[in-house]
Amino acid sequence: MAIDNMRQAKLAVLIDADNTSATAAQGLFEEIAKYGVASVKRIYGDWSSQTLNGWRSILLKHALVPIQQFAYTKGKDATDMGLIIDAMDLLYSGNFGGFCLVSSDSDFTPLAARIRAAGLVVYGFGRKTTPEAFRQACDKFLYLENLSEPAKNEKATSAAEAGTAD
Repeated sequence: MAIDNMRQAKLAVLIDADNTSATAAQGLFEEIAKYGVASVKRIYGDWSSQTLNGWRSILLKHALVPIQQFAYTKGKDATDMGLIIDAMDLLYSGNFGGFCLVSSDSDFTPLAARIRAAGLVVYGFGRKTTPEAFRQACDKFLYLENLSEPAKNEKATSAAEAGTAD
């Protein structure tokens, strides 16, 4: 019964596009669906930049709402600040059972801790190089590399090989 309730939890999915590869999108949303309903799906970045071309092609497929964050000063964290402000607004709305924070950036450690302090679950998603502080601030942290199609195929092949060795 608790698992059914958890699957029905309304989740806010917030993606740092500057810090996350678009190749992870399909596996990411398949994984998120195991924990609840992605009621809000926002992706933050400077959409005038060529570096986000990979994300542009899949925005519609996953119903992602792109949030423009211009890089007013090179090397500053405009994207991070925009995501954090929206996260706090969503937190105070009281409409969500949890958050999915998608980034490999340790700057989101205090955000994850604050959301958890409010009694909501935080699922973190990032690369294997994500600093431990952010990983530990989440209730559960998953590596994007493990959610990609090639990684799934490698796991299936390894499992099949292990099963035939018996």
